[in-house]
Parts: sequence; C-alpha cells; structure tokens
Amino acid sequence: MRITVSGKNIEVTEALRNTVEKKMSKLEKYFNPDVEAHATLSVEKNRQIMEVTISVGGILFRAEEAHDDMYASIDIVVDKLEGQIRKQKTKLQRRNHMESLRFQYIPDFNPEEPSEESKIVKTKRFAIKPMSAEEAVLQMELLGHNFFVYKNDDDDGEVNVVYKRKDGNYGLIEPEF
Repeated sequence: MRITVSGKNIEVTEALRNTVEKKMSKLEKYFNPDVEAHATLSVEKNRQIMEVTISVGGILFRAEEAHDDMYASIDIVVDKLEGQIRKQKTKLQRRNHMESLRFQYIPDFNPEEPSEESKIVKTKRFAIKPMSAEEAVLQMELLGHNFFVYKNDDDDGEVNVVYKRKDGNYGLIEPEF
C-alpha cells in the first residue's frame, strides 16, 4: 500500500510521517501493494484532525477524527478504517471478488447485537424550488436539518445539496456529468 501524507495548517514532521506510516501499515495486510491511501493531517483551533481516504476498485474507505492530540487521532482513524473493512467484508465478497482486497486477512465482523443488512426504511418526496445556495442554507437552518436539497436558480437548473460541516461551515455538492 502506498501512503501519501500531507498537512494542512501544520508542518508534517518526520516523526508524524513515520507514525502515520507505521500505524497505517497495520492495514497493508488487507490490501494489495498497488492500493493508494491519502492521509491528511490538519489543525483547526485546538483540534488536531486526521483524515484518511483509501480507494479500492471503486469502493471508498474514509475515516476522520478530531482530537486534542494528533497521535490519538491517528490511532482512532486506523481503528475506524479497520472496522469499516471488517464490516464491508461480506458485502464486498457477495457483490464481486475484488482483486485489490485480500479477504483471507480480514476477520469476520461480529457486532454486539445482531443486525440485519442496512435498508431504506423511509421515502420522502418534496417539491424542489429554484433558489441560490445562500437561500438553501437559510432554509436548511430554518428547518434544523444538516443538509438541504434544492434546484440551482442559475441557467443550468441542476439539483444541488448544501450541508453543514463539523467545523460549523457549509459545504455544497454539485453534480458533475
């Protein structure tokens, strides 16, 4: 597995880089050597944030953790990724035999409480009105939701999504064709 470590608002020291690579090497047994992992270390106010994205044959494993200590964030993110891999093992095996994952090294997922496969339990329909992103954020705040779907009032009229980020800012999702 090839690991790329980058920093945002932080200088990635050799000690941090070595720690990330050492901890992430725990995950190498699950993947073939050609798989790439992108780790981003960042600092926002007093929060030390570690974010990792691993793309394997169209499947995306992603984990993020904010903590007072960067080394604790690293440990938690690696544990989260390992849990995701274990949980997805059976789903991935059933769907197709992926060449990039080594299933023999992934332990079976044993949840504390037996649960069924995730499924859609509710469908909701609503009218989408044309509006700007700023209006959509206002509507989202008025409704008390974490996201809001709307039709862009520009000439393209595409369906967009605004969402509230953990850092208190907002994100915008636009389709790309």
